[in-house]
Amino acid sequence: MTLRVVLADDQALVRTGFRMIIDARDDLEVVGEASDGGEAVRLTRELAPDVVLMDIRMPVVDGIEATRRIVADGGRARVLVLTTWDVDAHVVDALRAGASGFLLKDIRAPELVDAIRVTARGDALLAPTVLSRVLDRFLRATPDPAPPPSLRGLSGREREVLTLIGQALSNAEIAERLRLSEATVKNHVTAVLRKLGLRDRVQAVVAAYDHGLVRPRRA
Repeated sequence: MTLRVVLADDQALVRTGFRMIIDARDDLEVVGEASDGGEAVRLTRELAPDVVLMDIRMPVVDGIEATRRIVADGGRARVLVLTTWDVDAHVVDALRAGASGFLLKDIRAPELVDAIRVTARGDALLAPTVLSRVLDRFLRATPDPAPPPSLRGLSGREREVLTLIGQALSNAEIAERLRLSEATVKNHVTAVLRKLGLRDRVQAVVAAYDHGLVRPRRA
């Protein structure tokens, strides 16, 4: 199956470079390019891509608002945010808006390709070291104006799984920690996302932080 990608960046050279990398893969295809967030929203609605590579700083409509609109539409597209800095406060705003992860613009070609595939699968695209650096620094300092989803419907085991997701552990690592099979962990993760109304693991990470299941690390 070919994964369909929309590029959203106000710099034509950046879009050209990403297009060359993506279109060189048999399982990836750039189906549209946008130079501002409003155009990215329109193309996403028209083309129904699997992944949108979204720059944060764009004219007319910025990447954060564009992400919010795309997620609110309820389509299948997942947003992968592009940023120049790995500790940009706007990254947290983008995650809260529903982005499925973020990348630095100087990412190497193989990593970009892998990131698109990971995002399309619905997995978290935040390495543990990046996760702790970004979320520990900004998430508690920028509370979400909307209340986090209630954990009341989760079982004790599901709360444990949510806590470990918040620590950026993979299914295999959670399985080892809880002495469960990976299949069982996958079922628990699916149940957590469904009960909390979350799109993916990144939103689960944010929920874990918002509920205090994961504590920011001291500098």
